[in-house]
Amino acid sequence: MYIGLGIVLLVLGLILALDVITVDLEFINDDRLGMILIVAGVLAIVLSLVIAPPWRRDRVVRDDSPIR
Repeated sequence: MYIGLGIVLLVLGLILALDVITVDLEFINDDRLGMILIVAGVLAIVLSLVIAPPWRRDRVVRDDSPIR
C-alpha cells in the first residue's frame, strides 16, 4: 500500500534534486527538500516491503468434508 506513496515521494524528490523544476521561495532549498523526499520515499518503500511482504498473505483453509 505504501509502495505507491514511496514511488511518488521518490519521483518528486528526484524532480527537485535534479533541478527539473525550481521552487522560488527564500526559505526552501530545492536540493535539500529533494533529498528529504528521496529518503522518505525509499524509507516508505522499504518499510512497506518489510512490514507486509507479498509472499506472506493470509492462507485460506478449505474444508472438503461433506455437509450434513
